[in-house]
Amino acid sequence: MFHFVLGLPWLVVVFRFLLPLPWILPVKIVLAGLFLVASQHLLIARLTSGSVFAPEYPRPLIILMTMLFGSMVLLAVFQLALDLLSLLVMLGTWRFPRVPPEVRYGIGALALGLTAYGVSQAIRLPPLKQMEVAIPGLAPEFDGYRLLQLTDLHLSRLFPRAWAQEVVARANALDVDLVAITGDFIDGSVEHRRDDIAPLANLKARDGIFGIPGNHEYFFSYDDWMAHDAGLGITMLTNRHVVIERGASRLVLAGVTDLAATGSPYPAPDLKKALDGAPQDAPIILLDHQPRMAPRAAEAGVALQLSGHTHGGMVRGLDLLVARANNGFVSGLYQVGGMQLYVNNGTGLWPGFALRLGRPAELTVITLRAKV
Repeated sequence: MFHFVLGLPWLVVVFRFLLPLPWILPVKIVLAGLFLVASQHLLIARLTSGSVFAPEYPRPLIILMTMLFGSMVLLAVFQLALDLLSLLVMLGTWRFPRVPPEVRYGIGALALGLTAYGVSQAIRLPPLKQMEVAIPGLAPEFDGYRLLQLTDLHLSRLFPRAWAQEVVARANALDVDLVAITGDFIDGSVEHRRDDIAPLANLKARDGIFGIPGNHEYFFSYDDWMAHDAGLGITMLTNRHVVIERGASRLVLAGVTDLAATGSPYPAPDLKKALDGAPQDAPIILLDHQPRMAPRAAEAGVALQLSGHTHGGMVRGLDLLVARANNGFVSGLYQVGGMQLYVNNGTGLWPGFALRLGRPAELTVITLRAKV
């Protein structure tokens, strides 16, 4: 059913866009075939690579598939908008208007141009985003404390070792106090991603590198990845916390496992366990890959939650649907009761739909400020 749904835009493009064009039939057949392949690129990934989440074929081919799929989807959207406009015209004239070929050429060029731009924004090195967050009860010693959030790296054939090396180089140049990686490190098995993730061992921060699993870690042998990430020098906060000290002042950094673990043999997210034994007078920063459970964290007294998972919705407009699936949280800073929630757009992106329009990737430096 999933792959059938992905084929629906193909039907729109073939019957409402390609067929009316004044082109010879062989050209239409070739284009229809290319779009059909693109519409089923996730099925092709599953058949050839064993997973829809990790196509193991060359990066240029992944980019080409993404270009074709993105163009097809945008073409379908534009064609449906054109048909709707034509229906409105028909209500006034009682005749379905003839659409000149030039109009279809125009929307075709627009779809291709937007897709090319969107893919380039998805696979580029993420730009720096800096923000300040006021934390109630933050000790003066932690005023100005800087942490870097990386999330949804999705290291894969699309985001390979060279990309990871550049991200690490930029991260280290920021000279932050702490690095927090909020899940979805990879797409693929340890065997396939060992070389791509290796640069993360070079991340540096005064108080260390900390991480939590995202839902994609559960798709590719969770236990293997938890052990491998720890071997890179990343402290994995799986339902536990650490206390960071500056003199006599303290700050709690806690992390939970992902909701994807629910009903699996692996530990489900357990905020109570993660905070057990934490000092009562210290503000709590929580790492939780998915933002949807933020109200629960607010009730538990968390001051700031850092999440990812949504990729910011990837495309403006689509973000409204993504928000609905994530309890209304999709991108940016939210006030949830007495807690602040930051939902990061992501450092990388899932290679199955690597397109960004209006929702850029980010290297996010968060400076903590004592709330007056």
